[in-house]
Amino acid sequence: MKIILGMIGVGSAFLASHVNAQATAADRIPDTMEARVQACTGCHGAQGRGVENVYFPRLAGKPAGYLYNQLVAFRDGRRKYVPMNYLLAYLPDDYLMRMAEHFASLNPPPLVQPAVQRSPEQVRAGQRIVTQGIPAKKIPACVTCHGAELGGREPGIPGLLGLRADYVSAQLGAWRFGVRTALAPDCMQLIASSLSEPEVAAVSAYLASLPVTAARPLRQPGMKLPLACGSQPQKGGQP
Repeated sequence: MKIILGMIGVGSAFLASHVNAQATAADRIPDTMEARVQACTGCHGAQGRGVENVYFPRLAGKPAGYLYNQLVAFRDGRRKYVPMNYLLAYLPDDYLMRMAEHFASLNPPPLVQPAVQRSPEQVRAGQRIVTQGIPAKKIPACVTCHGAELGGREPGIPGLLGLRADYVSAQLGAWRFGVRTALAPDCMQLIASSLSEPEVAAVSAYLASLPVTAARPLRQPGMKLPLACGSQPQKGGQP
């Protein structure tokens, strides 16, 4: 009898262990990059799509090189925003590149941003800067680098659609005052520091007024830009 009870006890323990193992396997989160970047969705939305009427930008579809540069900049403190600095503090370069490539590969439908409450005159002034630049200040048109449809340019220039006016204004301000810096030579710091406050407001208003499309980054390797930019390799591999 003792032998039989012992065998039953061993069998029960084995069964319980087997059931627990199955439950653990079923509950285990898949080890995929999609699962690992769930921490990003609270601010940047599912699949990096963005969140309607929220400050934080869309990540999906932006060039991998651009996203990687921003992740490294946050980690190394060249771009300052405490939650991002904290989250990325100990992540190595290769892992940040994998994150960047993940978001760059996504293409969820764009969100429609709310209408911009700015004067028509301010929006038109922003349109002139974005499409024609400011020759007197030697500031090139935004479309020269970011593309005619403002969808960005591979590998390191982001799209500018679907961004709130206050976000665009804040980023230009961050460049102007050194809170945000890019790889040298930092072309955006040069451009932003040459803009006046009204010009920053106009550019922000115009970009935010544009309809959001699914424009993808242009692929034109080695295209010469009007300014040298450390984030965008040009002919001969030199910025």
